[in-house]
Amino acid sequence: MAIVALAALLAGCATNDAPRGDGPPAAMPAPPVSALAPAIAAPLRALDCADVTAADVRGVLARVAAPRLVLLDGSVPIVTMASLARLLIAMGYPEVRLLDPHTGELSSSSFTSSATLAGELAFDYERTGLSPMLIGHSQGGMVVIRTLHEFAGAFGDALHVVDPSTGQRLARTWIVDPYTHAKRPVVGLRVAYAAALATGWLPRLVLGQWGMLSRLRTIPGTVDDFTGFVLLHDPIAGSVFGDRPYVAAGRARVRNVTLPDGYHHVTLPAVDHLTAEPAMRAYLDAWRPDRAAPPPAGETTNLVHAADIWYSVKRHWCMQAQRLLALPAS
Repeated sequence: MAIVALAALLAGCATNDAPRGDGPPAAMPAPPVSALAPAIAAPLRALDCADVTAADVRGVLARVAAPRLVLLDGSVPIVTMASLARLLIAMGYPEVRLLDPHTGELSSSSFTSSATLAGELAFDYERTGLSPMLIGHSQGGMVVIRTLHEFAGAFGDALHVVDPSTGQRLARTWIVDPYTHAKRPVVGLRVAYAAALATGWLPRLVLGQWGMLSRLRTIPGTVDDFTGFVLLHDPIAGSVFGDRPYVAAGRARVRNVTLPDGYHHVTLPAVDHLTAEPAMRAYLDAWRPDRAAPPPAGETTNLVHAADIWYSVKRHWCMQAQRLLALPAS
C-alpha cells in the first residue's frame, strides 16, 4: 500500500531527459574571465579554506566571485530548497549565485533534464572559471548524482552547452576552458561540491527512474567532494530497514552523514530558522567536521546538515576563488 500511495502522489512527474532541438548555431563564447585584482589577491591567498571565519566571508570572499550553487527541490516540494538558500544568504553567500537564471527562483525543480543542467553548468564555468556546486533534496539529490554521471559520460559521449537564462541548447558540445584558453568537451567537466539529502531507491522505482537504481550510491570522479545525508528508517526514501552507503567510483572524496532519527524527510530543507539567533549563527560559522561542539540552547532541528553544508559551501567558495589566482591574462 505504501508504494501505491507514493505512486499516486507522484504520478505524472517523471524526470524528462529527452533531447532538445539544436537551435541556431552558437556564437563563439565570451572572452575568459579576467585575473583578480592585486588588492584582493593577497588576502585571498592567505585564507585557510578549511577554517573560513565569518570575518573572512565578509572581508574577503564577499569581494570575489562565487560559484554557481544549484539547489534542487524534492519531487513533492512541500518545503523547498529556498529555505536552505535563505540560510546561505544570511550567512554571506551572494544571492545572485543561488538564483535560477531562467526562473529567478532560489531553488529549481527536480523534474528537469540532467543533460540540460550539465550544459548550463558548463556555460557558467566557461564564463566564470568557477566549478559549480549542487545540492539536492530527495529526487533533487538523484538529479545531482545523475548530473555527475552525465559529466562522466554514462549516458552519452557528448553533452551540449545550454544557455541557462533561456534553456536553449547550443550547437556546440565544447567550451573554451578559461585556464588554458583551449577547447574541451563538456563531458569530463567536474563539480566542486555536491550533496544529496535523503535520496532513496523507492521513489526511483515508483517513478520509473530505473536507470539510476544501480548508480544511486555510486559517485563518479566528476566531483571533488560529495556528501550523502542519509535518514535511516525513512519510509519515503525506502530506508526503513537500513541503507547502503555512498561509495566513490573514482577520485571523488565521498562522505556519508547519518541524520538524527528525529528529523523528517519532507522537512529536511527547512533550515533558515537557524539564522534567527546570533548564537546559532556563530555556531554555524564556527562549525567544522573535526571539532563540532555542542550547539547553543534553542531550536536545533536540521542543524546537523545545515552546519555541514555551510562549512562545505564556504570551503569550496574559498578554494574556487583561490583557483582564480592562477588565471592567465586574457
